[in-house]
Amino acid sequence: MENPRQLAFIALKAVHRDAYADVALDRVLSQSNLTAIDRRLVTELVYGSVRRMRSLDASIDRLAKKKSHQQPPDLRTILHLGLYQLCYLTQIPSSAAVNTTVELAKTNGLAGLKGFVNGILRQFIREMEGSREQGALRCREQGAEGQRGRGAEGQQLTVNCQLSAIIPLPKDPVERLGILHSYPNWMIELWLEQLGLEETEQLCEWFNRSPAIDLRVNTLQTSIEQVETQLQAAGVSVMRLPHLPQALRLTGNIGAIQNLPGYSAGWWTVQDSSAQLVSHVLDPQAGEVVIDACAAPGGKTTHIAELMQDRGTIWACDRTTSRLNKLKTNAERLQLRSIKICPGDSRSLPQFTNIADRVLLDAPCSGLGTLHRHADARWRQTPASVQELASLQKELLDCTATWVKPGGILVYATCTLHPLENERAVEWFLSSHPQWQIAPPPSDSPAAPFSTAAGWLKIFPHQHQMDGFFMVRLKRREQGVGSRGVGSRGAEEQGSRGEPTTNYQLPITNYQLPISKNDY
Repeated sequence: MENPRQLAFIALKAVHRDAYADVALDRVLSQSNLTAIDRRLVTELVYGSVRRMRSLDASIDRLAKKKSHQQPPDLRTILHLGLYQLCYLTQIPSSAAVNTTVELAKTNGLAGLKGFVNGILRQFIREMEGSREQGALRCREQGAEGQRGRGAEGQQLTVNCQLSAIIPLPKDPVERLGILHSYPNWMIELWLEQLGLEETEQLCEWFNRSPAIDLRVNTLQTSIEQVETQLQAAGVSVMRLPHLPQALRLTGNIGAIQNLPGYSAGWWTVQDSSAQLVSHVLDPQAGEVVIDACAAPGGKTTHIAELMQDRGTIWACDRTTSRLNKLKTNAERLQLRSIKICPGDSRSLPQFTNIADRVLLDAPCSGLGTLHRHADARWRQTPASVQELASLQKELLDCTATWVKPGGILVYATCTLHPLENERAVEWFLSSHPQWQIAPPPSDSPAAPFSTAAGWLKIFPHQHQMDGFFMVRLKRREQGVGSRGVGSRGAEEQGSRGEPTTNYQLPITNYQLPISKNDY
């Protein structure tokens, strides 16, 4: 009989040797015959241990004589698994967590250290039990007592209170939040600058929860009412999402997604609600020429086709052929025929110059808005990698802007919360391309409620209960229209469908990345 904790250990070993967490997990699960319950346990152990790596290391530092980074790598991984179960998986009995972790040590060549593993875990249990009174006091002070029994949010706050009673947390808010919620210091500093202390902690907690699964209903094949009815008949709980006419959120355990009603018929596809907003910001119309510059695996491309009633031409560009193949498969399942594939780097496709009514640049980014979906992203991204991505994003903006006809639309979008990749990128583009201006979504757009005074949209997960995203709708001025004259304002401020536009110019800011000396 296969051991789910052993499979989790194998996957985590690969992650600690620089494999991507999702790839390592898929590899072990594809080679196993686990039950659905055990597959969920492996997934939770792998992703949870990776997300909580800094907090787990801090626990080892507190309990052992040697620091976590001085421990043998396999021993550190095994301790992570045991401590994660004891601290965060409260439905698993403590005795089971300890015994199975000791067995892992014996099975994986560390039999001589089984006593050490047993001792560390049992000491952790004693300190957790001893800290409950102190932790309960902290919970009452932070309002967690009133949240008991209110699902994951209340449970997480209670665990955080108890953990903070065990690990001596620094007074410095960056260090405290980084250790307690398990993030590198530079990310905490970045969010504190944008949100302040209270909302930064809310965002930290949100990213440590399991992600929701949202569907986008293909209204060319069915209706949202029919999909909702079929899913409920199959025992799947669903809820509609405000402002998004095609969105359904699945709640509870759903099993294999491809086995749900309507999948093979192309009734729906999986797409987070914030990603669905992007195509509404683009607002494509039937009969237009639209280019998706970084299209694979095709979620937004297929949404564009649906919004265009599958009439017109959509060029799907990407430099990765294997990902474009996934896009093609998705389009075929959804029965969409207006999409054309164009392999290649969007910085080198001159054939598209001045041909597009609308262009979507969903740019490669640091993904800081989707950390809950990519457990290891918080440890892979660095201030240096963000700088590199920001340079790439500028190159892509520069090139894809040339594809848009005069009077056309370019939407720039990222799934990150970093100003250098978002606001600063737009400011740079507008300052160096005076023929462009921000055109906020029209008032009847599903995206309009999320628009800011500056004209762009910035989705914070803890505020909007969806992935973090940034998006801005840019309009190229018509040829011959003055960029400053008062007499030309009427032409400038009304788009082809009567949407208001904004003459938005900001100076480029010398944005300094917050880098702590104690970066984790």
